[in-house]
Amino acid sequence: MLFHSPFNSRPALRLRSGFTLIELLVVIAIIAVLIALLLPAVQQAREAARRSQCQNNLKQIGLALHNYHDTNQSFPQGWIGVTANQPDVNGLNGWGWASKLLHSMDQQPLYHQISFKLGVTDPANAAILTKALPAFRCPSDPSNDLWVLKDDMGNPVATLPTANYAGNFGSGLLDNCETTPLGTACLGDGVLMHNRGIKLRDITDGTSVTLMIGEHKTREDLDWHSTWTGVVAGGEEPYQRILGVTDHPPNSPANHIDDFASHHTTGSFFLMGDGRVKLITSNVDENVYKKLATRAGREPVADF
Repeated sequence: MLFHSPFNSRPALRLRSGFTLIELLVVIAIIAVLIALLLPAVQQAREAARRSQCQNNLKQIGLALHNYHDTNQSFPQGWIGVTANQPDVNGLNGWGWASKLLHSMDQQPLYHQISFKLGVTDPANAAILTKALPAFRCPSDPSNDLWVLKDDMGNPVATLPTANYAGNFGSGLLDNCETTPLGTACLGDGVLMHNRGIKLRDITDGTSVTLMIGEHKTREDLDWHSTWTGVVAGGEEPYQRILGVTDHPPNSPANHIDDFASHHTTGSFFLMGDGRVKLITSNVDENVYKKLATRAGREPVADF
């Protein structure tokens, strides 16, 4: 019998697999490149989903507007303002066009909680005044749900819910409403304005070429905020919080608070009078854009 001495036995060598430092760095670099390529695609997919939701919100608003017209034989007023039975841009009750659509947008309980005979900031309406509603928010807007409206001196007047859709006042300037004398309504050449409900028959230019609602961009650094509630008397630029004009093209560098604009890179979405939702780009012809804002301008409108 053969005898194997323990001193002659050698343990078998075991090879260990692993990465060298260079290989590890190469793998990390490849992963970093893949992430860099993937992130823009993910962001684009998310923005596409946000844009789709924004369009859908406008479509729902369009349905609610036409339901309101079927019931009341006119579209809602841009906002109501009356003092002693006389038109007054800062009078009672201040509630705007969007508040009149709540019952057609799955917000019946909220609609019935509003005391429309009382002012927007009346204590009886305090609980409603801060209701942020997703139906009036564009998901591309990163701002907070609530913001503070201030007066011309910078003093807080009311806390309001953020919204991203403004009614079409027309091609004129909303600033003119600030000097409208008592007893006179502030009327525009668009579809939503002070104290007057426009009928479909009044849109003689054609509903397919008349703007109804457009996006309103929030910029907290410039106090560009919109709300669904209405006009709050004493607040700075209160009419521009619910209505817009076509003074400048969408997303123009010259935009003001009463201009339509969005956080989308190519332009802004608009609800047309016939219920369609259309993206109007920032390079739209300015004359065409202004014609789209008028309901009865009798101007021919080219493709846009």
